[in-house]
Amino acid sequence: MRAVFLDTDSLDPGDLDRRALEACSADWTFFGETRPDQVPERIAGAEVVVTNKVPLDARVLRNAGGLRLVCIAATGTNNVDLAAARERDVAVANVVRYATPSVVQHVFSLMLALTTRLSDYEQSVRSGRWAESPHFCLLDFPIRELAGRTLGVVGHGELGSNVAHVAEAFGMRVRVAQIPGRPDRPERVALGRLLPEVDVLTLHCPLTPETEGLLGAGELERLPDHALLINTARGGIVDEPALAEALRAGRLGGAGVDVLTREPPPPDHPLLAPDIPNLILTPHVAWASREARQRMVEELAANIEAFGRGESRNRVA
Repeated sequence: MRAVFLDTDSLDPGDLDRRALEACSADWTFFGETRPDQVPERIAGAEVVVTNKVPLDARVLRNAGGLRLVCIAATGTNNVDLAAARERDVAVANVVRYATPSVVQHVFSLMLALTTRLSDYEQSVRSGRWAESPHFCLLDFPIRELAGRTLGVVGHGELGSNVAHVAEAFGMRVRVAQIPGRPDRPERVALGRLLPEVDVLTLHCPLTPETEGLLGAGELERLPDHALLINTARGGIVDEPALAEALRAGRLGGAGVDVLTREPPPPDHPLLAPDIPNLILTPHVAWASREARQRMVEELAANIEAFGRGESRNRVA
């Protein structure tokens, strides 16, 4: 069975154990990265193709003779044309629940750093401000506690529910938003009603037609001016220019953002501007602990092995 991995560099900088994956086939080809125009040649004759972010569109799938299984090294499936895969009777499997501890940890890293003004105080120390102070401490930036504050969760699946559980351990009150386009649930709150009531809003919903642009300028204005926004979901859920303006104008207390609409971002991306206060921007790494990436490799291997036994595991097509 010939197997091809198109973009190992996007998840393995060299610190992972690939033996479980390598054991699935005696004929592996690993590519660090693959441009879209290189895909047809590289997957020619392969029965199994693994991709993290390299797109496999309808044209590629229809011309990939012999292809039997596509493994997506991620939970999201938007880079593979699932309809075309079904048309060609090509199985597609993704990986789920591999990064939950890593994402939850990153959410609270952002939340705590913003709440304690960690970056501001660290910079004050480095600039000599503390050394010049007549007092034993600096109180230049207001520090808040999470205990007693209200966390709004948009997307209460695997990630959102685990974030909510940890939030309760911090003493936070948790309220879950009703996502547009989904069946109403009595324990959930309409987003428009929830926004003015939260101290922190954290996003864990997928990017769909219903959630694209879910938080625009109007929604951001409904948040209290001290509120924090945490986005480790997808960039397109938030209007990024509107977020930059809300932070500049002091209409929002801060934001921790791990995902952008375009990744990597262009140099003129609105959230890369140097004058935006209380913004922590990380390069889509909430999922990327070594442990999570290792689980990813083992889950990919399990999907391939299950397919070889004729079993359906994590199938999305």
